[in-house]
Amino acid sequence: MESITKNRQPVEALRAMVARAYGPHEVCDAGEDWVDELSYGWFNVAYRIRLRSGARVVLKIAPPPDVEVMTYERGAMATELAALRLIREHTKVPVPTVDFADRSRELCDADYFFMSYVDADNLDVIRESLTPSQIDAYDEALGAVTRELNGIPGTAFGPLAGPGDSTWRAAFLRMVEELLGDGERRGVDLRHDYDAIRALVTAHADSLDGVTEPRFVEWDLWPGNCMVRDGRIVAILDHERAFFGDPLMEFGFTGSESNAYGDSTAFIRGYGHRPFTRAERTRRRLYNLHLALIQIIETDFRAHPDTEQYEWACERLRETVTLLGA
Repeated sequence: MESITKNRQPVEALRAMVARAYGPHEVCDAGEDWVDELSYGWFNVAYRIRLRSGARVVLKIAPPPDVEVMTYERGAMATELAALRLIREHTKVPVPTVDFADRSRELCDADYFFMSYVDADNLDVIRESLTPSQIDAYDEALGAVTRELNGIPGTAFGPLAGPGDSTWRAAFLRMVEELLGDGERRGVDLRHDYDAIRALVTAHADSLDGVTEPRFVEWDLWPGNCMVRDGRIVAILDHERAFFGDPLMEFGFTGSESNAYGDSTAFIRGYGHRPFTRAERTRRRLYNLHLALIQIIETDFRAHPDTEQYEWACERLRETVTLLGA
């Protein structure tokens, strides 16, 4: 996926990073076919690298410092490293091992880290080749994995590294306001009045008060961040958007209020969630609104070359505003 946030580096810089992380003896000779870019990510650039020993690893590099990112994306690489640590410490959910992280900005103008390479298929890439029963099985497994992640407790609502809020209402309203502020600053057309969106969220904010325990929320766990092999999930990827909040905000629940995001039935079954209460359905609609705002506004920040995502997300926002208005 193409985005101006992808901080591609020259080969010599990549060689220097490998030497720092694994030692000069692991740097392949110039001219060898030892590095290629992994193209399916949306935010960070990622390279698959073969070390001289034959081992394969992945290098992720944060966006360039002169590229403006959305407020919630600031410090995303630090968030991902914290999330990986929490997942490994508190769950059995499979994630890559972090081999080396460097925030010195000495070899590169941004943070970067190396992690183990997962030799498996991306679930989103192969999804069209699967049978309906295979898709259901994977969606159920994603539900079970998500529930395990949500078992990680937090001490406050909000970013993994803080500062946090004592209530979920305060944290979520701040998240929405940051998005709206980003959009207003860049003059993004939501096809809705910004203050009308604020008023709509405020009108339903009491539904957020039922969430009293901060829980780890992966949030971006969709099929594109899931690696599978032989019918099993062998790794989940891209944890830079994790936070402590309401588990119902997980992506897998999105289709419960909009079939444009797919069918959530198998995911919910695998998660083991009981039927939603009225307040939970309202919260899920608020979370769909939040997601639509991100999908609209990020097209400006990332300088998308076409309007396909923008048009699709504007329709999702219209749809969700209608549901909340009803």
